[in-house]
Amino acid sequence: MVERQDEQTTTPLLTDIPSSSTESNGSFKRTGNVWTAIAHIITGVIGSGVLSLAWSVAQLGWIAGPTFMVVFGVVSIISSLLLCDSYRSPDPAYGPARNRSYAEAVKSYLGRKSMWVCQVFVQESYYGYGIAYTITSAISMRAIQRSNCFHKQGHNAPCEYNQSLFTLLFGAIQVVFSQIPDFHNMEWLSIIAAIMSFSYTSIGLALGFAKVIGDGQIKGDIRGVPTATITQKVWLASQALGDIAFAFTYNIVLLDIEDTLKSPPPENQTMKKASTTAILLTTVFFLCCGCFGYAAFGNQAPGNLLTDFGFYEPYWLVDFANACVVLHLVGGYQVYSQPLFAAVERWISKKRPDNGFVHNTYDIKLPLLPVLRLNLLRLCFRTAYVASTTGLAILFPYFNQVLGVLGALNFWPLAIYFPVEMYLVQSKIRAWTGLWIALQVFRVLCLLCTILAFVGSLEGLISNALS
Repeated sequence: MVERQDEQTTTPLLTDIPSSSTESNGSFKRTGNVWTAIAHIITGVIGSGVLSLAWSVAQLGWIAGPTFMVVFGVVSIISSLLLCDSYRSPDPAYGPARNRSYAEAVKSYLGRKSMWVCQVFVQESYYGYGIAYTITSAISMRAIQRSNCFHKQGHNAPCEYNQSLFTLLFGAIQVVFSQIPDFHNMEWLSIIAAIMSFSYTSIGLALGFAKVIGDGQIKGDIRGVPTATITQKVWLASQALGDIAFAFTYNIVLLDIEDTLKSPPPENQTMKKASTTAILLTTVFFLCCGCFGYAAFGNQAPGNLLTDFGFYEPYWLVDFANACVVLHLVGGYQVYSQPLFAAVERWISKKRPDNGFVHNTYDIKLPLLPVLRLNLLRLCFRTAYVASTTGLAILFPYFNQVLGVLGALNFWPLAIYFPVEMYLVQSKIRAWTGLWIALQVFRVLCLLCTILAFVGSLEGLISNALS
């Protein structure tokens, strides 16, 4: 049974700063707390990137690998602390205004031109995460089938399966979950996804630890994987930096998560506590997974710890870990896609305030299921979006290289440049003071690291595509 309802409430445009009346009379109620924020953050941070960390440590070696993971963890904490205070900005007309997204914060502090530049990186980053998570989920689904095949026919059996079919299956799942109206309705999905992320990370850690104990030795080298030429070493090391950057970056959804928090206490205090706790937890997990994976396999560390079959047995545990990866990335995909959905749909709502296709909703009642509220704009746009990320994941199924390019491309502008720039404006820090110089040095060093990682990862992606 279908019943149409005219929806008269208009959601604000992404670039409009909501007034105090919008805050108090909005269509949703903010009920989040430090625990739901931690769940959202863990869902966003512990994603497909953790599976590449053993390979990354292998490229960098026993000293540089763990060191860079700690450095990226510290940088992520600093960046998030700077960004948390940008949620509310002084507005002379309406009092303290909420910056409900990353782009709104940039507009409030740095102006409209900076906001448009930021928007390019933010939306590209959301889209890139969708592609990366689709690739990773398809690899994990295929790994489950291969694991069962190896268990039945032996480890040398030709257990090859078409990854594209699994990519299409994950895309079909996301078409359904993408109909969740907005970020405020998916706390349950993030909590489940966070549990799954801890599960498969713990399994990968335990398997690596067990292999080290079973072999009775710690493999690996201080300098990492040996290569034929110095140039090749530089490419692989820089690609590893891109993978590590991808694993840690989550700043683009920080303010979206902060917008789910109730107050009092002030949202920035809750978010700082949640962000610091979540990043510390994930850094420890990342270090353990990367280091135990490298200790177990040495210079033969697989590009994906759970799917490139360094571990064969117990096969059921490997299957369970990969199932957890898929379940987690179903939620992770939505964490990064919902803000993009909201941005586009707000913009269209602003441009077409009287269009029924945009604003009308239809209640669909199916037997034994709750009422489904369907909006045609949401259905068409989000389905097309999922179809495009699925198509690109089929065209470029290169796990480590895609992660490296995306991590390097978005790390500096979104995790470093804009948070530092907004903090300088917000705190009114004068040029050439001690703190100003320290922040500039911080930005330059991170920029150099990002350029190196991007060039190396892009070279790897092109080489794989041409081979």
